[in-house]
Amino acid sequence: MNKNQKILLLFIGLCMFLVIGVVTFNVFMPKKTIKADDIEVSRRSLKEDVQELQGQKPEIKTKEYVNVYFVGKNEHGEEIYKAVKRQYSSDVDGSKIKFSVQALVNGPKPEERQRGVYSEIPHSAQVINVSEYKDRVVVNLNSSFVNEGGADSLYKRLYQLIKTVNLNSDLPVYLYIDGHKADVLGGEGIMINQPLSSSSLEN
Repeated sequence: MNKNQKILLLFIGLCMFLVIGVVTFNVFMPKKTIKADDIEVSRRSLKEDVQELQGQKPEIKTKEYVNVYFVGKNEHGEEIYKAVKRQYSSDVDGSKIKFSVQALVNGPKPEERQRGVYSEIPHSAQVINVSEYKDRVVVNLNSSFVNEGGADSLYKRLYQLIKTVNLNSDLPVYLYIDGHKADVLGGEGIMINQPLSSSSLEN
């Protein structure tokens, strides 16, 4: 037997020794058994991961609207009070009553005016503030709200306000002009019963 044959036999023997060693290790080494508890923990962890991921999804907010009353005409050409929707966001616009009063004073949008919707509230009218208490709401407007236009126009704008606030507040609403409770309005001396209601102008 020459030198190369001896080296080959030695190499083959070494390989066989390694193979036998690996097989013996796998046969005789203790196997780790998977317990039911481990499976339960895995399931619980997966459930927690899913819940965490769901919690990270952006919250989808439903659009909210308030109705504001302006003046328009029905299909018979008769003048009526028309409710117009305004999209409301509590993040930037405060309470619904504050938002609706401001939207009322701002007046109809251009596209609404094109459809024949208008307001009797003067352009110079302004909301001074809307104060909310536990038992009532106070809407404080400037004097332009009552001092421009005749009696017919004043009645209409008052009804616009009454219908709007009653629709958007569960509390009694009181009208103040320049910080004073309104009892007699305008140069026509229109009496108003408070809190504001559908019968406030019935004397």
